[in-house]
Amino acid sequence: MTLTPTRRHFLAGASILALTGPALAQTKVQDRATRAEPVPARNVTLKPSPFADAAAANRRYLLSLDPERLLHNFYTSAGLPAPAPVYGGWEAAGIAGHSLGHWLSACSLVVADTGDREIAARLDHALAEMARIQAAQGDGYLGGTTVERGGKTVDGKIVFEEVRRGDIRTGGFDLNGGWVPVYTWHKVHAGLIDAHRLANNPRALPLLLGLAGYFGTIIEGLSDDQVQQILRAEHGGINEAYADTYAITGNPRWLRLAERLRHKAVLDPLTARQDKLAGLHANTQIPKVIGLARLHELTGNPAHATAARFFHATVTQHHSYAIGGNSDREHFGPPDHLADAIAETTCEACNSYNMLKLTRHLYGWAPEAALFDYYERVQLNHMLAHQRPDTGMFVYFMPMAAGGRRSYSTPEESFWCCVGSGMESHAKHADSIYWQSADTLFVNLFIPSALDLPARGWKLALDTAYPMDGQITLSIENAPRAASELALRIPGWAQGATLTLKGKPIPLTPAAGYARLKRRWKAGDRLTLTLPMTLRTEAIPGDPDTLAFLSGPLVLAADLGPADRPFEGVGPALVAAGNPIQEAKPILGAMHQYRIADPLGGETTLKPFYPLYDRRTAVYLKHFTPERWAKARDAYVADAAARAELARQTIDVFYLGEMQPERDHAFQSAKSEAFQLNGRSGRKLLPGQSMQFRLAREPGATILRVTYWGADIDRVAAIQADGKPLATERRAGPATQGFVTVDYPLPATGSATTQINLRAERGETLLYEARTLRP
Repeated sequence: MTLTPTRRHFLAGASILALTGPALAQTKVQDRATRAEPVPARNVTLKPSPFADAAAANRRYLLSLDPERLLHNFYTSAGLPAPAPVYGGWEAAGIAGHSLGHWLSACSLVVADTGDREIAARLDHALAEMARIQAAQGDGYLGGTTVERGGKTVDGKIVFEEVRRGDIRTGGFDLNGGWVPVYTWHKVHAGLIDAHRLANNPRALPLLLGLAGYFGTIIEGLSDDQVQQILRAEHGGINEAYADTYAITGNPRWLRLAERLRHKAVLDPLTARQDKLAGLHANTQIPKVIGLARLHELTGNPAHATAARFFHATVTQHHSYAIGGNSDREHFGPPDHLADAIAETTCEACNSYNMLKLTRHLYGWAPEAALFDYYERVQLNHMLAHQRPDTGMFVYFMPMAAGGRRSYSTPEESFWCCVGSGMESHAKHADSIYWQSADTLFVNLFIPSALDLPARGWKLALDTAYPMDGQITLSIENAPRAASELALRIPGWAQGATLTLKGKPIPLTPAAGYARLKRRWKAGDRLTLTLPMTLRTEAIPGDPDTLAFLSGPLVLAADLGPADRPFEGVGPALVAAGNPIQEAKPILGAMHQYRIADPLGGETTLKPFYPLYDRRTAVYLKHFTPERWAKARDAYVADAAARAELARQTIDVFYLGEMQPERDHAFQSAKSEAFQLNGRSGRKLLPGQSMQFRLAREPGATILRVTYWGADIDRVAAIQADGKPLATERRAGPATQGFVTVDYPLPATGSATTQINLRAERGETLLYEARTLRP
């Protein structure tokens, strides 16, 4: 029998915690896998640089946010008056709490890094209010999600209590109609862990144990099959949160829960080293793998490490763009098919945030410089591009499409997932520069900074204009008395790197990507590493003729004009009989900038991608030989013109089977199944099943265009528009391998939207995309 925890049970638990809390807080489970650890950010001070600018802008944004507004729904859930109104955007759309969790983590990072008293006071106030809210709930619950029931918005706690009773329903992107409530729960849980471990705030541990206990009793009362049903919906890194709770307390209950919260449908294939990621929501999967990585560290289970390493290698080598980001419209496609997905909706920032977290775990197990080559690529080329350093606002998708521009959040009306992870990402620029093992200090990132590590005897300064310049200087101010090893990362792209000590050249023979120097260091020693910033090209995975240009660590992009003007041209191409690099001519006096002749006339200017905050860009150029260009020119121009015309015609587009598009288009269906086939997501209707969604349109005549798979023929579906019959779809053969579209004219109306209903009458109906077009 499943028991619902009462207020008395919760208070009894709190009393036990009051007696044992200090001991629990000091417990640390032995890490069985880690060979290197990051030097804590509190020992590192950022010097002026783009990274310091990003951290400063982020601090201003953290302070601008009112924790009482982030807690608005938490107050109302507990029956307390809310002191301040709820924020807009996602915070007002059923998912309140995810931003709070990231804010807690970001503030904790700042406190751990700088000891910032103003941030610490704001964090403490939030935790005090959360304690008041949790006490009012009486059972450990601490949430702010809401759900729509009967046309009304109600407290999302109802979902958790339904699940406790075994009533579990999900269409893949919801849990009992609530928008990913376990994902949001994880964010708050993780934020409290960070407030405890990083900010050392004594309020955090009782809160996180109460919260962990509430959800833990739900999971403990369910069968494994029921737990797997819950895990079909996006649930963040809930397994990691319970693993970390075990690490903090030593209580095996939390470890058992962490192991049970293992989504077998995704993690079993990865453990078997199988890439079955195509069509999956990317950022749903990465946190699950981070949780496995953490469990490997705590249990030593080699299977968890196998899955984490395979996933990381698969994503970075077969699913990632030049800037290190991955996914299109938040989803993985088939491996090595990224050239088919160079779009406006590539590289969700949350994915890179989580891939950096996973990279840190793998590096700790085996300090390999190549892992930080990837880390640096993402941090420089995606994360610095993701935040405007003047306003501190964030980008959700980083467009790879020719002519793409960045769309930034607003201070109080966005609160996308990438705003939350952005708050954390730009509080982390000091936390991975230096790493340490038992006998080595690693310098992994070339970020201007000062290191003061008295426990190891190190005090040094790192000065550089990197990434714009390749010279890095380490000045030793204090060093251990005994001979000690410094390991400087030599990036894989840095051919011909040189190293001097006090101005005198010393041999440079990298081992596993590091220049390793062991000696008795003295105050006044100065090392200078010089990395030649040479130009190179890199093909997109799966297509050797779609190229990105890189200069040193920087991804370059074609500058296609100001973001506030439309781009109506053809994406840049490159015609070269030999090495494409020979066609790029340096612009004198401009670091990392080049000109390339455009085969359609004029020139293409390549510049570092990340600072092009207000420009339209193209990261990839299609490479042709003169012979191939002569044959392909007309088709290349026509294809670009067709894509531009489709963009001009399109009023609205809806990608079925994808979480955010379904929410944006008021998708509803009692039983339809979300699926991933043919490299895309979609929705399946069995005979008798129906779905509905809403699309924007224009008042005059409009076209509804639906995308099907060409082999799905001889199936009957009834289509209605605004409650009136529109068409009966009866596509006959022959079957074709590929996507096909069918246009249905919509009658003129005075409305700016139209509601589409589809009902399968005979055979399965599979839909991938619906869009409205101007005639």
